[in-house]
Amino acid sequence: MSSSLDKLKALNNRLEEKIGIENRVIPSVDEVVYMGESQPLQEKSEENPLRRANTERVAYLYEKLKIFEKSPDFDRIFIYKAMNLSGIGLKEEDFGQVREGKYIQIIAITYEPDKNGKKKAKNISLGYFGKAESLDERLKNEIIEFVLRWRYEKAFQNVEHYKDLIARVE
Repeated sequence: MSSSLDKLKALNNRLEEKIGIENRVIPSVDEVVYMGESQPLQEKSEENPLRRANTERVAYLYEKLKIFEKSPDFDRIFIYKAMNLSGIGLKEEDFGQVREGKYIQIIAITYEPDKNGKKKAKNISLGYFGKAESLDERLKNEIIEFVLRWRYEKAFQNVEHYKDLIARVE
């Protein structure tokens, strides 16, 4: 889990460097691993200022990027198993680079049963932003930020899930 968290922090740092955010706060592992009893998502984010700020920014970008057109309920965007970008690199070696000739989309991944009852990955487009060549730099950074901050909130949720399971065993 620590390596996933480290990767997420590294991506977040690179994003902040690219978009020029000053005075950023890099959370410690103790800050990310929120200590508390099981509570609804909103209550937990209110108690953890880092998580609350992240969730508020995700909500802002959700509106600005018009994700609500494809997924009208903000709280339901966190039911997706994963979120990716097409047309923009998020790996260490190509972070933030647009892929010429490609179309830019935010893709949510969910798992649904097929006709035989087997779970299959399903991609859902949450936002289409046109060709890579015509993408405004600021918009590109907001798209990347949305995906990374969504992943960051998902990491908070996963940490809480495992903490709840451990508490049940103890």
